[in-house]
Amino acid sequence: MRYAAENAFVLHVRPWRETSLLVEALTARHGRMGIVARGVMGPRRQLLRAALQPLQWIRFDAVQHGEMARLTQAEAADAAPRLVGDVALAAFYVNELTLRLTPRHDPQPDLFTAYARLRERLRAGDSLPWTLRRYERDLLQALGLGFDWAYDSEGQPLDPAARYRLDAEHGLRRVPDVSGMASRRDTPSGLVLLTLATDEAPPPADLGALRRAMRCVLEHHLGPRGLTSWQMLGELARAFGADQPSSSTGA
Repeated sequence: MRYAAENAFVLHVRPWRETSLLVEALTARHGRMGIVARGVMGPRRQLLRAALQPLQWIRFDAVQHGEMARLTQAEAADAAPRLVGDVALAAFYVNELTLRLTPRHDPQPDLFTAYARLRERLRAGDSLPWTLRRYERDLLQALGLGFDWAYDSEGQPLDPAARYRLDAEHGLRRVPDVSGMASRRDTPSGLVLLTLATDEAPPPADLGALRRAMRCVLEHHLGPRGLTSWQMLGELARAFGADQPSSSTGA
């Protein structure tokens, strides 16, 4: 199979042999693809090598050979958002999460659109925690693993004042507020969950519980092996003696 002028976002790149790269890309029409870029490490291939960077939007030509495609041409379709500081950590997290949860060669047009929105929010300097929560929501929805953010697992409308647990298999479960059973740290309010339904940013103070609840859902789908980005953020937090790095990036 041949690909011509295929639109894609680069998720991950690693060296292969002496002069080549292995690229994982999220394409518009074919889902996630593995691509071999041969001979791109030489001095004459700088423009091509520069296009094959994480978060970059590219257009490429390639030929499919088994599981991997062989790149024949690629060019950057725009200037990628600057990856510095917390934005770089957030991008690393998003790309790793997408890479781990999406199968190859399974078309995901809604996910491609969601990733494009994410890039623009990173470029615009939007709130990182809220940007990441929306992308996690969209990723789960595109993969058929999402929630109805307006109703609980019993089919009842969410109560903005109640607290809920995100059950990866059964939906949003209301937590009884009896004798301190409801933990405000780990169970987001109905109010903050409803913001995922309406796409309206919640108060910043409510985002911590939402982050922890969403991580539990993602851990369920990822299985026993967590994300390297979570490990990195945990090590940074310990180095700072606080939860600051994780809180600032929102991952």
